[in-house]
Amino acid sequence: MFRKEFSDVISQTGMVPLKDLRPLLLEKDKSKVSELGLLTFDFFDDVKFAKQVADNAKLTYIDLTKANVPDKILKLVKKADVIKYRSIPIQKTGKAVSIAIYDPSIKELQAELQTLFQHPVEFIMTSISAWAKIYENVEASIDEILETVKEIRSDTTNEETVAEEDIGDDVIRYVNRILADAFLKKVSDIHIEPYENNFRIRFRQDGSLVEVSQPPKALMLPIISRLKILAQLDISERRKPQDGRIKLSVGGKPIDYRVSSLPTLFGEKVVLRLLDQSNLQLDMTKLGFEPDQIKVFQEGIHQPYGMCLVTGPTGSGKTTTLYSALAELNKVDKNISTAEDPCEFNLEGINQVNVKKEVGLTFGVALKAFLRQDPDIIMVGEIRDFEVGEIAVEAALTGHMVLSTLHTNDAPSTITRLLNMGIEPFLVTGSLNVVVAQRLCRKICESCKEEDKKTTKEELVACGIAPVSAENLTVYKGAGCDHCNGTGYKGRVAIYEVLAVSPAIKELILKHASSDEIKRQAILDGMKTLRMAALTKVAEGSTTVVEALNNSSADKF
Repeated sequence: MFRKEFSDVISQTGMVPLKDLRPLLLEKDKSKVSELGLLTFDFFDDVKFAKQVADNAKLTYIDLTKANVPDKILKLVKKADVIKYRSIPIQKTGKAVSIAIYDPSIKELQAELQTLFQHPVEFIMTSISAWAKIYENVEASIDEILETVKEIRSDTTNEETVAEEDIGDDVIRYVNRILADAFLKKVSDIHIEPYENNFRIRFRQDGSLVEVSQPPKALMLPIISRLKILAQLDISERRKPQDGRIKLSVGGKPIDYRVSSLPTLFGEKVVLRLLDQSNLQLDMTKLGFEPDQIKVFQEGIHQPYGMCLVTGPTGSGKTTTLYSALAELNKVDKNISTAEDPCEFNLEGINQVNVKKEVGLTFGVALKAFLRQDPDIIMVGEIRDFEVGEIAVEAALTGHMVLSTLHTNDAPSTITRLLNMGIEPFLVTGSLNVVVAQRLCRKICESCKEEDKKTTKEELVACGIAPVSAENLTVYKGAGCDHCNGTGYKGRVAIYEVLAVSPAIKELILKHASSDEIKRQAILDGMKTLRMAALTKVAEGSTTVVEALNNSSADKF
């Protein structure tokens, strides 16, 4: 909600006309900092504004655009209070807590803030844009998030099954804390693992598993039972694997947790995959493709028919790439159908089908049904066998655009995989437009990024960087800080290998050429390999040499 006092400050400067200010004043959402909407006005110079009001209010103006505020300082106050008081702590000394503000009228709340911090406070005036940049790193505490966790039940919930198990309030709250903590840390997977003498919980964060707790072994069965109840699984069945889904509202966002249980030697292991619709990136230009690569990929998917394949290991971002392609192709004049196992996100305007083997609804059955539904574009979750591959190729040859995935190490290997499935070479050359291979490298934490002085020029050359480039190249690493939990990495960046099926490559396919021969020709055609793409990210300062080597193989011929 926009602060009335701040609107008076703005009016006094005359920098924003009332007609432009009115929509912000009408904003009633107390969970948002609506004043940030001023940054959308091209005519609004927030630095000039900040300096002017700082002079008027006799406050010190500091440019905090490049400020690096430690997490422990940001956590001095709850996010809800940051929003309420429009104040962010940026430094604490023995004398006072320094607070960044953009609204000088906040000075009137000094007594309240001193009570909140249990410490004297001093105000630092900064621009709204600089304040907003620091605000991006302000996270709600686990207790704040925990209070927002609400179960979203479908109409099909079996209340009798839920009532079968007596789960205490402490266990319910503990499970909610696990789920909320995972959301807060932007975790991709939660692993609940029983062993003979202990029971542990691990989070997969930025691609790596980290142990977060070891609850008492006595809590193992209640915790697993609670998760199975939430996922609407049979809590009495502990001998067979089961799959389900938990839908919660966390921090005001709907979050899906895809749940898989697996009987092990000492109990059931449960793995939850977090699916946050708000984090789904559907803008293809922001996925990490290089300009030449995205041009080739877009040309491939915008053909009137054909097949475009995305390949890579589990968790490499294939689904995000496919969904971004579908988002670009999703027009009112196109009939798009997808067969997925399972459907991870709901896409408006697209007909999505969940594959269910237990009732006979396989990828092959769904594909055949799609072809009777007057489709323009078809997406198949994965080509796993000859039957699905054959139908997909036939669909691509009969005027449809087909998108799918395969599990291979690189783009050239995808072609040989199709041939090994039994699909004829002439069918592959006639249907295949483009193949994308991808991986996710951990990004260097911007808060502790520093020059990596240990990596020598000789080592860079050995990785595949040209000697002339290696001579002048500065590489970086993360030192480890509060923002990245000491890992030196924060977030991930995608690397791609995009192979266009050129006439020369079609000739090689018809000759049953090896993947190495296809790869060599693709490079001559202009393809950048995964190793080349990874080293480009190293040169840009996005990732480390170690990550580049771990996520790509050397280009040897």
